[in-house]
Amino acid sequence: MKIGNFDLKSDGVFIIAELSANHGGKIEIAKETIKAAKEIGANAIKLQTYTADTLTLDSDKDDFVIKGGTLWDDRKLYDLYKEAYLPWEWHEELFRYAREIGIDIFSSPFDKTAVDFLEQFEPSAYKIASFEITDYELIRYTAAKDRPIIISTGIATIDEIQDAVDICRAEGNNDIVLLKCTSAYPAALEDANLLTIPNLAETFGVVSGFSDHTLGTTAPIVATTLGAKVIEKHFILDKSIGGADADFSLDKQEFSEMIKAVRDAEKLLGKVDYSMTEKKKKSRQFSRSLYVAEDIKEGEVITEKNVRSVRPGYGLHPKYWNTIIGKKATKNIEKGSAIQMDMFT
Repeated sequence: MKIGNFDLKSDGVFIIAELSANHGGKIEIAKETIKAAKEIGANAIKLQTYTADTLTLDSDKDDFVIKGGTLWDDRKLYDLYKEAYLPWEWHEELFRYAREIGIDIFSSPFDKTAVDFLEQFEPSAYKIASFEITDYELIRYTAAKDRPIIISTGIATIDEIQDAVDICRAEGNNDIVLLKCTSAYPAALEDANLLTIPNLAETFGVVSGFSDHTLGTTAPIVATTLGAKVIEKHFILDKSIGGADADFSLDKQEFSEMIKAVRDAEKLLGKVDYSMTEKKKKSRQFSRSLYVAEDIKEGEVITEKNVRSVRPGYGLHPKYWNTIIGKKATKNIEKGSAIQMDMFT
């Protein structure tokens, strides 16, 4: 499966820098953030395509006021989304700029009109946000565009995840990535449950990954070791920009450190390998082997006293210990000689 030119099977972890609301209401900040993401080695920048009116209603009723211990408690949903949204008229320039500097770019649509709008830019993928996983018609409409579809599973039941996967496949779209996600901002480490990452791949027969809302960089590294092929994290050029997502976003230095750590983790994981490389062969000089521990005369019986398993590893393999004990030397052998099988009879 590919996202743009990136092969999820062979090219490692696909790292997405989530722009989200981290643009300070200025297109130049958005462009500088895209540039920074490219400079530090992110594989893609992701936008969010919505308006306050496509996400919620402009209502003062209690249902539409945020509560529950979030960063945004007591604010109206409409007001929050109106502040955080990325203007649709910016998209053309941001897509053009990202492609010009060589970083992939795509977006999360939040309704059908956003999908229709984004299609003109021929994005490499679509992302369904965690709170939209229950919007089956949005998933169906998006999957039908026949582009890779990345779905966050943060608030979903296992049955809803299965429904989302089945909807995509019913539309003939099998390029599905499911992201383990904890829909809390920020998310507590003990709620991450990253062991779900390999289970998503196994249970649903898809590529799995991680959309991270924890603080710091530890979780993406652990996710990499558990087989995540896609990692998404909120990225802000500088936290002084502020905004709705600043508190749980990584700045340029932090995101750069995360990318390096993920790439280091990939190197450490490597592959299943039992081959005898040249490095291994060279290191075997420090392994144990059988040596003459004191001078042995021709005809003398080999015992635990005159032969020992010691370093270095140039002598006979220690597995032959019981084979040579009790045999007789065919010649005089000096202490420190590496034992060979033809020395005994």
